[in-house]
Amino acid sequence: EHVEILGATPGWLRYRLPHRAVRQNERHVCIGQKQVWFLLRLMGDESHVRLDLTETPEFDHWRWVDFWYPMEHVVMFKRGVYARALRHLAPFARLVAGSQAVPQVLLDAWIPELGAGRPGRPPRPLGKRDANGGPSRN
Repeated sequence: EHVEILGATPGWLRYRLPHRAVRQNERHVCIGQKQVWFLLRLMGDESHVRLDLTETPEFDHWRWVDFWYPMEHVVMFKRGVYARALRHLAPFARLVAGSQAVPQVLLDAWIPELGAGRPGRPPRPLGKRDANGGPSRN
């Protein structure tokens, strides 16, 4: 109720864990992850950001960062997923924050093959969404 969905990746983004990161001694072995990314605009104030509403929260704190900040701080094996997600969401962020806040040149510097020179699918505008963020069936 306190966010507006500005954009989403068009489907699942996947990465595999490097062999050294797979915990072999656990019953359920995780070999990677798949994610759909959303760009949200906070419509309320920061007190509405609550990470402690579940029995076992996944995150214990948060902070505001520049749009491309995750590219500098994520482990290497996740970098491709982050680059694809941020590249897809950047046009939506630019509509709100402007080109100065979300410059293309930074993505080109980190991963040139994903930069402006490579043809890609244009951002898909969001249609009506259901309560879970999925496409509305109406």
